Amino acid sequence: MAQSPKLIIYDLDGVITDTAEFHFLAWKKLAEELGISIDRHFNEQLKGINRMDSLDRILEQGDPPLEFSAEEKVELATRKNGYYLELIEAINPSHILPGIDRLLDDNKQAGIKIALGSASKNAAHILDKLELSDRFDYVVEAARIVNGKPDPETFTAAADALEIPYEACIGIEDAAAGVEAVNRAGMFSVGVGDQAHLGHADYLVEDTSELIFTEILDRFRESRKSK
Repeated sequence: MAQSPKLIIYDLDGVITDTAEFHFLAWKKLAEELGISIDRHFNEQLKGINRMDSLDRILEQGDPPLEFSAEEKVELATRKNGYYLELIEAINPSHILPGIDRLLDDNKQAGIKIALGSASKNAAHILDKLELSDRFDYVVEAARIVNGKPDPETFTAAADALEIPYEACIGIEDAAAGVEAVNRAGMFSVGVGDQAHLGHADYLVEDTSELIFTEILDRFRESRKSK
C-alpha cells in the first residue's frame, strides 16, 4: 500500500474557483424560459452533477414535469451553456479560492502529479482564464466521460492517463456526489464543506483556506497505515 500519494485530483467548481453562482444564474434563466422557478436551495442538488442530469432534474420541477426529445434536451443544455459562457468571461485569477494558489504550489514542489477532475466541459477554458493551466499535468475531458459523478470514472480516468494506482491518489471535492466518486475509486477523499453533506469524506475541512498540503499528506499516510 502506497505511503505517499503520487497524484492529487482537484475538482474545479467549489475547490479551485466558485463558478456555482454562474451555473445557477444560467440554469435559472433557462428554467424561467420554460416556465419553471428554481432557487438556490434547489441548486445545491445540481452541484457535481453533469449538464444533462442537471437538466433532467430541472425539467422534473415543471407542473407537470416537462418532457422533451433527446435532441431538444441537447439544444436546451447548449442554450444554458451559452448563458454560462457569457457569464464566466468575467473570471480572472482573483477568482481563485483562498489557499488554492499555495496548495498547488506546495503540491508541485513536492513532485506529486496534479490533475483536474471536473464534470464541466468548460474546465480547460476556466483554467486558462484563471491562469492555472501550467500547474496541471492532466485535465480530464468531461465530454469523454461516459458515467458522471458519483460514478468514479472521472477520477479513475485521470489516474489511468497518468498510470498511477488508484490507492496512491487523493481526490479533493466539495460535492457529495464527488466525494462518493473518489471513495468508490478507492482513493483518499478530501471534502471541502460541512459535515452534513460531506461526512463520508476521509478528511473534511470547512473551506479551501483550511486545505494545508502537509496536513493532507499526513491524513493520507495515517489512512493508508490503518488499512
